[in-house]
Amino acid sequence: MSELKAAISAVGAYVPEFVLTNQMLESMVETNDEWITSRTGIKQRHILKEEGKGTSFLAIKAAEDLLNKSGLDPKEIDMVIVATATPDLPVAATAAYVASEIGATNAFAYDLQAACSSFLYGMSTAAAYIESGRYTKVLLIGADKMSSIIDYTDRTTCIIFGDGAGAVLFEPNTEGLGLQDEYLRSDGHGREFLNIEAGGSILPTTAQTVQEGRHFVHQDGKTVFKFAVSNMADVAEKIMVRNNLTRDDVQWLVPHQANKRIIDATANRVNLDAEKVMINIHKYGNTTSATLPLLLNDYEKQLKKGDNLIFAAFGGGFTWGSIYLKWAYNS
Repeated sequence: MSELKAAISAVGAYVPEFVLTNQMLESMVETNDEWITSRTGIKQRHILKEEGKGTSFLAIKAAEDLLNKSGLDPKEIDMVIVATATPDLPVAATAAYVASEIGATNAFAYDLQAACSSFLYGMSTAAAYIESGRYTKVLLIGADKMSSIIDYTDRTTCIIFGDGAGAVLFEPNTEGLGLQDEYLRSDGHGREFLNIEAGGSILPTTAQTVQEGRHFVHQDGKTVFKFAVSNMADVAEKIMVRNNLTRDDVQWLVPHQANKRIIDATANRVNLDAEKVMINIHKYGNTTSATLPLLLNDYEKQLKKGDNLIFAAFGGGFTWGSIYLKWAYNS
């Protein structure tokens, strides 16, 4: 009997209608299109503007897109994981609400938080459940409403992030397709360089913390950039080496969309040509947990059964890693 692996069998995505361009940011903070583009590769980002709508709205839309495209009955879904750094509420799991709203009434659900590595870690988690033989359909959604935690007077962060969601379905595969290997890492000492200072158990919310803007994302850009460049490139190279993959064996690099220079550095380390690198940062910015599934959705029609994909991500915490996956279907 062939070894059971966990394969992606369907994808879906959603981004809000409102587009915040670099030119629009010029009127909000001291910056300009050339400065943003040359340093990040970002031209615009999508923002969820509607009052009372949060990450669950984005996740539900992405899940519904997947369900519509695949024809899957949501009652067949065994579990729902929402990878997110911006849950609707501090305690109640966003995933539980999403599962109920899409009609996945036979599923259990929970959130997974590892900053920009959340979806990558979620892939590992979803695959483990499938490979155990206990579940056959795991819906993994990466979704973030980053605009809810961004200070739009801080040009070091407001130019980077956007809102969006992507979803994938993991199912068993006996053809040797699906998740092949993973190399995931973390370093808790990195949390001082990229975080939200207030609102947690160390520094609960007070009128003063709100007044001081300590509920927004803050980062030490130079330090984060340095670690991201080094670690994303390292893990991508490591997973290729230990699986005896050459540049000719890899069809696609699927890198987290944080910064075009980080993406280029990772591609250069593993010696991949530009046409093998998935990129959409110019359209969406950094959507945190949603970058990887948004890439899969945008490039789905170019993916072929058996293609070798190398995923790489880096996030606050610090968290980072790489996954080697064989694509399981032709669109």
